[in-house]
Amino acid sequence: MRYDSFEWQEQQPPSNGVPRSAWTRQQRRLSRWHRPYTAVLIVLDLLSSLLASAIADVVLEKSKSGFMYRSWGPFDDIELFNFFAYVVLPIGWLIVLWGGGSYDRRVLGLGSEEFKRVVRSSVTVVAGVSLLAFATKTDLSRGTVAAVSLSAVIFILISRVAARQVLHFSRRRTGHGAHRMILVGTLPEALEVYTAVTRSPAAGLIPVAIHLTDGYAAARGIETPVPVFAGRDVLSLVREVGADTIAVCGSASAEPGELRRLAWQLEGTGVDLVVAPQLTDIAGPRVHIRPIEGLPLLHVEEPTLSGPGWLTKNLLDRVAAGLGLIAVSPILLFIAIGIRLSDPGPVFFRQPRVGHEGRTFRVWKFRTMYVDAEERKATLEELNESDGMLFKMKHDPRIFAFGQKLRATSLDELPQLINVLKGEMSLVGPRPLPADDGDYLGDVRRRLLVRPGITGLWQVSGRSDLSWDEAVRLDLYYVDNWSLTYDLSILWRTIWVVLKRKGAY
Repeated sequence: MRYDSFEWQEQQPPSNGVPRSAWTRQQRRLSRWHRPYTAVLIVLDLLSSLLASAIADVVLEKSKSGFMYRSWGPFDDIELFNFFAYVVLPIGWLIVLWGGGSYDRRVLGLGSEEFKRVVRSSVTVVAGVSLLAFATKTDLSRGTVAAVSLSAVIFILISRVAARQVLHFSRRRTGHGAHRMILVGTLPEALEVYTAVTRSPAAGLIPVAIHLTDGYAAARGIETPVPVFAGRDVLSLVREVGADTIAVCGSASAEPGELRRLAWQLEGTGVDLVVAPQLTDIAGPRVHIRPIEGLPLLHVEEPTLSGPGWLTKNLLDRVAAGLGLIAVSPILLFIAIGIRLSDPGPVFFRQPRVGHEGRTFRVWKFRTMYVDAEERKATLEELNESDGMLFKMKHDPRIFAFGQKLRATSLDELPQLINVLKGEMSLVGPRPLPADDGDYLGDVRRRLLVRPGITGLWQVSGRSDLSWDEAVRLDLYYVDNWSLTYDLSILWRTIWVVLKRKGAY
């Protein structure tokens, strides 16, 4: 349902701005999804650590020398091992995970920070066990410690990934486990944040209202996806629409003193306050807060497009491409035979593409179209469903049946491992664009600062279903915020996108 902004205005006296004491009216947090979710994670983590101890017990039985066995002075008893392995160590895991912030609701359900904290906690556990063994002069089996720590962290990570998938499914299908959000700011800023947060339902952010800071006249007669209000007390609006989160958008976050007063008002109400600054499409690792005389300054680092991390990326690309070509060679042979049986002509389709720093190369792909596809393209231009440089049709008559299956499963792009091996492409990066379509000036040219990739952020975010502007925005976001961790995350997401065949045509 779309709302006419003007019809939803209800003018009320604004708040006097005096912060109300949080100490006289403490309330429970309005958003409670994280409480049962955290309880589930605690149970899963406990079971994971117990399973890891059971594996260590098996290793102990085989080696007959291990962790806390036959080496505890007057306690030469296997029951002592069982006590520490099945009671002390699991409880220790939970304490360390809790202390390391692994149950912090701000990192649960989205992003990689939760998993980073789990890994850091595992290092702390290993260090603690080693220090305890050194202090008590225990003959500690390194194999047993390795079995416990490695298996525990693997089981914990797997269980948390599974729990997150269940949470995302619940958010997408039912809306449970999500935050109901009020957007505060000007209408353009609020709508920009609305588009960003609703792009991924799994993030669990559901805008339910917009509160304008510049008066409702600015939104008169404009249709909006959620009701628009102005001149209202924010807290009363929160109660009216059943929200639990307030997002201050853009320039509203820069109003001197206003953000601080709003934070004071929300103390003890159970309502979360988040800030969406005007600085967009810049990821967290590049943004650092540097306070100077009480003024928090956001320092934006330059993108990292060189150095050890970049060299590591290039090395991993070459190694993975070489091993990948060897591993999938039987599949490549099967596909080649299928193409030749489907349509006489070459097995591979090679087309000039623009690569790193504007250099042109010829991309390797399995041919999925009839040999006269290029000649027939001119007659289909008016049926182009893409609004950018690429020609796209969901039901392109130039694609033969076996080629359609290759495109749906993305197997037609496997030969691009040859381009990766030659250093012309990367496993992850912006999509390579044809060399003869349009110019590459302005924002689009910036994507040429890195090598194009077999997969990338646009592929895992909708592929051909995205508009041209959205695809360019995602490519530029990748260029500005690249990291090895981000590459691994995109590769992982690519597996699920390919299995779902989303946007592949």
